[in-house]
Amino acid sequence: MKVALKKKWCYKSDGSIKNSTCSDYTVIYIIIRGQEVLGLVVIHLRQRGRHMNKLLKTLGTATLVAGLATGCGMMGGKTKDAGHGHDYRTFLTGGDIKYGQIGDSYTSDLVMYLAGNQFMVMEDLIKDFQSKHPEIKSIYVETIPPGQILKGQILKQGQINGQNTSMTPDLYASVRDAHLKKLNKKGKMDDGYIIYTHNKLELMVAKGNPKGIKGPEDLGRDDIVQSHPNPLTEGIFKFYGSEMLKDLKLHEKVTGGKECRGCWAVEGKTWFTKRHHRETPHRIENGMADVGIVWTTEVKEVLDEGRPLEGVKIPAPYNKEDKVGYAIGILKEAKNKANAQKYLDYLGTDAAQNIYAGYGFIKASAADLEKKSF
Repeated sequence: MKVALKKKWCYKSDGSIKNSTCSDYTVIYIIIRGQEVLGLVVIHLRQRGRHMNKLLKTLGTATLVAGLATGCGMMGGKTKDAGHGHDYRTFLTGGDIKYGQIGDSYTSDLVMYLAGNQFMVMEDLIKDFQSKHPEIKSIYVETIPPGQILKGQILKQGQINGQNTSMTPDLYASVRDAHLKKLNKKGKMDDGYIIYTHNKLELMVAKGNPKGIKGPEDLGRDDIVQSHPNPLTEGIFKFYGSEMLKDLKLHEKVTGGKECRGCWAVEGKTWFTKRHHRETPHRIENGMADVGIVWTTEVKEVLDEGRPLEGVKIPAPYNKEDKVGYAIGILKEAKNKANAQKYLDYLGTDAAQNIYAGYGFIKASAADLEKKSF
């Protein structure tokens, strides 16, 4: 029997109710099958093009039910799952999005493996790009830690959910050019790259900041549980978070000198994630952690979604805003080099830069966007 959504409430954080268009409201839907109520799904709709008719068109039955636990949040602010499955998307002209179609990494008109922390930007960005290039009918986008992509999917055959994924995407992007330079030394990259946006570090905490965390120095406290990106595959920690902790003389205390992934670095005190942009918010809002190092854009995203989380600013130079630059380039064995170049050209446009800025990223300069040799 078909599963359906039935709208029940549409409200804002100030308690006001709206029963018509809900373009900037939070909507509570009942998921029903016949006369059976399967549960509730809470969806925050921002005005940036995330309209319900598109969502309903996109989500199939299985994804819709999975949405109870992953992409949309639950009543009371807790989630059952961190939502890793939403980091593999195929965007089609006309606005449809498919999730978890790993085989599309071999067949799409453009295939991009990107640093995961820009996951929130991609829907608006790809929609705008495809409106300018309708001939590129399918775009496969993966948004996971760049080190994981490099080590586990480009330099060797990787699998996602038991299915092989392409070792030759058209474009690869990381939060630092070092990853691209490593691929170039191994003969995997084409003849250059660009820097297309910037970011900075911030701390994420539960709403109301119950532990009273004031800044990065508090990561040395003994009364908090931490959730940080792992130093093996996540560039945010490998290149920047670990450097910040060393600057503060806190690295040994916070990490115990351990390097691992999906593990306790310090038992009961510091957890290293597999994919921090999904796991750290999930762990904090479910009471499994008090604080985590994230990108400032990820704090903005959870605030926009209405999740029970907030940020604590990290002052310069500890936030590394003077060093963080997102690098992207075409792979030597890319199957769709012409389409990849169209996307690189698009990233330099005002439209693309404004979309990134709308999500809290820092715009690239003209010098950033000039092609750089390895």
